[in-house]
Amino acid sequence: MRDRSAIVRMAKWSALHPGRAIIGWFVFVVLSLGIGIAVGTHSATTEDYRVGEAGRAEAIATEGGLQRKPAEQVVISARTGPLDVAAAEAAAAEVTDRMTGLAEVEAVAAPVRSADGRMVMVEVTMKGPELAGRKHVDPLLEQTAAVQANHPDLLVEQTGSPSISKAVDQQRSSDLALSEAITLPVTLLTLLLVFGSVVTAGLPVLLALSSIAAAMGLAMVASHVLPDAGVGNNVILLIGMAVGVDYTLFYLKRYREERARAGGRLSAEALVELAATTSGRAIVVSGLAVVVSSATLYLAADVIFASLATGTIIVVLIAVASSLTALPALLVKIGRRAERRQARRDARAAQRGASATPKRAAKASGSVWQALLRPASNHPVLTLVVSVLVMLGLAAPVLGLNMSVLGKDSFSRDIPAMQTYDRLHASFPELQVRHQVVVRAESANAERVTAALRDLGQRATADPLFAKNTAPVLRTSADGRISLLELAVPFRASSPEALLSLAHIREDYLPATVGALSDVEYGVTGDVPRDKDYLDHQNEKLPLVVGFLLLLTFVMTVLAFRSVVIGLVGVVLNLLSAAASLGLLALVFQYGWGADLFGANAVGSIGSRVPLFLFVILFGLSMDYQVFVVSRIREAALRGVPTRRAVLDGIGTSASVVTSAAIVMVTVFASFVFLHLEEMKQIGFSLAVAVLLDAFIIRIMILPSILTLLGRASWWPSRAMRRAQSQPTAGADTGAGTEAGTGAGTGAQAGALTVPLGRIR
Repeated sequence: MRDRSAIVRMAKWSALHPGRAIIGWFVFVVLSLGIGIAVGTHSATTEDYRVGEAGRAEAIATEGGLQRKPAEQVVISARTGPLDVAAAEAAAAEVTDRMTGLAEVEAVAAPVRSADGRMVMVEVTMKGPELAGRKHVDPLLEQTAAVQANHPDLLVEQTGSPSISKAVDQQRSSDLALSEAITLPVTLLTLLLVFGSVVTAGLPVLLALSSIAAAMGLAMVASHVLPDAGVGNNVILLIGMAVGVDYTLFYLKRYREERARAGGRLSAEALVELAATTSGRAIVVSGLAVVVSSATLYLAADVIFASLATGTIIVVLIAVASSLTALPALLVKIGRRAERRQARRDARAAQRGASATPKRAAKASGSVWQALLRPASNHPVLTLVVSVLVMLGLAAPVLGLNMSVLGKDSFSRDIPAMQTYDRLHASFPELQVRHQVVVRAESANAERVTAALRDLGQRATADPLFAKNTAPVLRTSADGRISLLELAVPFRASSPEALLSLAHIREDYLPATVGALSDVEYGVTGDVPRDKDYLDHQNEKLPLVVGFLLLLTFVMTVLAFRSVVIGLVGVVLNLLSAAASLGLLALVFQYGWGADLFGANAVGSIGSRVPLFLFVILFGLSMDYQVFVVSRIREAALRGVPTRRAVLDGIGTSASVVTSAAIVMVTVFASFVFLHLEEMKQIGFSLAVAVLLDAFIIRIMILPSILTLLGRASWWPSRAMRRAQSQPTAGADTGAGTEAGTGAGTGAQAGALTVPLGRIR
């Protein structure tokens, strides 16, 4: 019977029509990117980020026209020595005049001199939504530069959320270019060592890059349904390069094994079809696993996680499609060329009267991998116990994990606007944090609300956690229904004091003042309340996301291998790998162990989004190795090879490609450690470490030890496996120990039935 699966039919069509398939693929890439550029990206707005009490308070403030506006601060100081007050006032007056005439500016505040007399500040409020300020900040920066040129003896600088956001975006773009510059050469070198051919080594990179381009285009289209939070392209590059190369690598490995086994008797089209019956299925299962696991991020009900999930899902689906369509066509083109070269060599040999050069059989598994697998084979209990204890030891720091939202305090100080930000807050500490208390009530209660807010302001002013030299600012909407009280806190947003000041307002001052009124709605917003509520919201959703992730991973593994035991083992090993990775992440980034070696900063906490993203992506990516390795083991076991031997043969034959894939993935992820954005550093580090642990401890030590100890029980309740294991076939003897036997035997036996006789040479 022929294999009529869609995977094989797709590969078969591409193999028979390689020109159309290749042209069709690149037309798809160009159209995807072109349409995406045409429609543009719909970025997330302030409303999309609102969660918790801070989000509700912000919505109320917006209703009354009291919402936060994008603001910039122009600061004037002396280059050396004391500040020339007259010159500074003249520069401030020029700043005011220039900024007032800009269409992007709503208001310019009067110049303010710092308490130490060393700096003068002019605050400029921009028009439009808070997050849109970075798109329109250039004219303000130009005017500041002009004032600086007119006052060379002074230091005239500009900072603020819009200019910082713009600079961070620019830095991120240059960082991604650096990441590509690191990743591409290492990836090409690794693949060249694996395949020994420049053309073959270039295929995975070509398909990965084309998949990334198409995904970026389609992500722009998708952003009009699910807004982009500014991280879409980052994750597309991160995941796209990793899985794009991995999937192509798995397929290429199987194709070359089948070609070596056939010894020139099968055409390139037939070999592609054989590879599709095994590796094609593994790629689809792996891709669907990543897609399903990534989709659980939507349960977090957060625009950033939704953006991460959308980018991951799109690029993985496209990478799978490229491996099943464009790759078979390209392999046929390359294969036909190789066949023509071989035919010419054979013809020349025949003319000389020499016999044709025989095809070399596939090499047996390397002695290195046999040595690495020996502990799991000869001493499975000891290997399992030691390996698990090592992983648990690495995971131990998770018990003290401290998570926070990484804001401006974690941004790179290489950015000039951040350097100015630090100098500004050193002179004006009261500007570091501002809590906004928002109240909505009927206009008839306006006087009572105002009195309650003034009482709250007096209580806060007496609290050492609040600024003493800055009076609370009270504003009321035109209709008198909504009031906003702004309180200054002279501590960094990431400091314990800032968080404690918020607790004092919410737990003590509000209940005793505004909370005592009837028929009022109130809340506190601002940078610190936003971060606090976001972290609480995330922690609330974490059990739901992880629960569904574990369930879906288990179900997909069971469906793929028809084994409940393999499903349970996969879930446990993924948890162990993720926990160990988080433990090492905490050691480096939270506690500072070896931070200098990785160019990391010990910021004292882990980005709140990192653990959940790590769990979800790692569970999906681990399925790459799980599916590829266990598929090889299952193939041998289905031929009647005892499970113990099948484990060694399956892992031994897949070890080289798994190692190569791991090196590529680690290179991609590790390149993000060199980025400036702290959260991307942590994501890159954690994923790189997780892949290393998964490839070299989980798959080489722990998995073979467990399966060796379980034996036939590993496949429960598969009836087909019970029958195969109870009635060993000839394959149990002849197939063991060689790549051709264990790696490609089943594929060739099953696939040979699908090969038309006309294509057998």
